[in-house]
Amino acid sequence: MRRHQLVWERFRVAPGTKVHLQDYDPAWSGEDWGEGLSKLARKQAAEQLLSQDVSALAEAQELLYAADSWALLVIFQGMDAAGKDSTIKHVLSGVNPQGCQVTSFSHPSAEELDHTFLWRCIKALPERGKIGIFNRSYYEEVLIVRVHPELVQAQRIPGAEARRRSFWQQRYDDINHLERHLTRNGTAIVKFFLHLSRHKQRERLLARLRDPTKLWKFQPADLAERALWDDYMDAYEKCLSATSTPWAPWYIIPADHKWVTRALVAAILVHTIRSLDLRWPEVTDAQRQAIEQARRQLEAEEP
Repeated sequence: MRRHQLVWERFRVAPGTKVHLQDYDPAWSGEDWGEGLSKLARKQAAEQLLSQDVSALAEAQELLYAADSWALLVIFQGMDAAGKDSTIKHVLSGVNPQGCQVTSFSHPSAEELDHTFLWRCIKALPERGKIGIFNRSYYEEVLIVRVHPELVQAQRIPGAEARRRSFWQQRYDDINHLERHLTRNGTAIVKFFLHLSRHKQRERLLARLRDPTKLWKFQPADLAERALWDDYMDAYEKCLSATSTPWAPWYIIPADHKWVTRALVAAILVHTIRSLDLRWPEVTDAQRQAIEQARRQLEAEEP
């Protein structure tokens, strides 16, 4: 299975690609990944790889922190019940909390609406040496706002007309320019769209409603948004097509099986950090002398 870990490359959206989500199977479970293994065997193999990659991610995060030259921004987008929270929880379970921050974005506040649509996310960007996780992000401004263009009125942008194609292209341009600026200045970016089927969303929402410990997650608006499924898929296709770039690629991750989602995300994050070619800080001669002196002093102490 080890040689198949790079199977996730097929889910990366090549720059300039016109995305059609029907070309991506949300229920993919590694049929061509497991060398004829049964689904159960593939699941067990994927969980084993996830465990290995969680450990590898912890090591990579330590190097990222020590090198203090790059930050990593990880963006998760997806429909409700796609598994964003659980993926973040499982994949980052081994990471030092001091080197990682998770920010969730909901409806913008009055203060946030008085700034540009990028402002509230820019404030939460990770510093060098750290991993920043955005659970939803500025991409909501070309997804939910595109499905509900009336929301642009609350932003009071002079001359803005959300029903014009140029308005959305300008937002894509702003996002691409921001992400280019960030990568040029030491923030690597990787973006995940958790691709959930409508059938699986229904199944998960029903399970949520039947579980007393998860009732707090339900909002009446969830079903109203579900009714706009086709509009959201169209918005995602346009967004993914316009904003997957060499410096900030999108990955369309199958989300109907959580074990698939977690294994792919973990592998991609490990690869992304390793690709930064980080180095441990060099120890100077003066530091080596101080280290040697400290070692001798400790060894000389009586047990």
